[in-house]
Amino acid sequence: MRILVVEDQPKIAGFVKKGLEEHGFVVDVCKDGDSGFEMACEEPFDAIVLDIMLPGRDGLSVLRGLRERGNGVPVMLLTARSELNERVEGFHIGADDYLTKPFYVEELVVRLQSLLRRASGQTSSVLHEADLKVDLMTREVERAGQSITLTQREFALLEYLMRSPGRVFTRTQIYTHVWGMHFDPGTNLVDVCIRRLRNKIDKGFDPPLIETLRGVGYRFRAKA
Repeated sequence: MRILVVEDQPKIAGFVKKGLEEHGFVVDVCKDGDSGFEMACEEPFDAIVLDIMLPGRDGLSVLRGLRERGNGVPVMLLTARSELNERVEGFHIGADDYLTKPFYVEELVVRLQSLLRRASGQTSSVLHEADLKVDLMTREVERAGQSITLTQREFALLEYLMRSPGRVFTRTQIYTHVWGMHFDPGTNLVDVCIRRLRNKIDKGFDPPLIETLRGVGYRFRAKA
């Protein structure tokens, strides 16, 4: 999933970015509230990790502006302060969770995964369709009881498709969320990764779970 981290302290931003990427997230970093707000309005993120004390707009102002625009992206607030009134204000204007510095990146990962599950209506950290099982916490994948080894990118692609079964994703959407970059019409990265993923989770199994809509994009097989 694609995460925006808005944090002005380079050491903390680097620590969070590295930790999230090690757990399969695609991460963009902004160092001030103004650019963070602009990026959050213009780019499709699955969640935002937002520091409260920022140059320019503070985190609460960024959050308030997003909610006033109808942007419901899940937001995790970060702060070095722990006053009750600040936490209450954050939740009141639309924060989804709150983490006080210092923190362990493992806790941040678990909380983000919980936010993403709630946002997609899921109640479990395990995605299950037909005989395919994907554990988002342990990153283990099985089909028909057989363990399947995926690269980090293949896992991210499979998770992205499985979270919205039946929804068609264009190559641009997939490229932006899974690679975290603007789409290059000349690249075939998406098609190559789809082909490799199919060879691992569909080849030799029935039914095939990744479907192609020619000229449009790809989708994960809709739940029966």
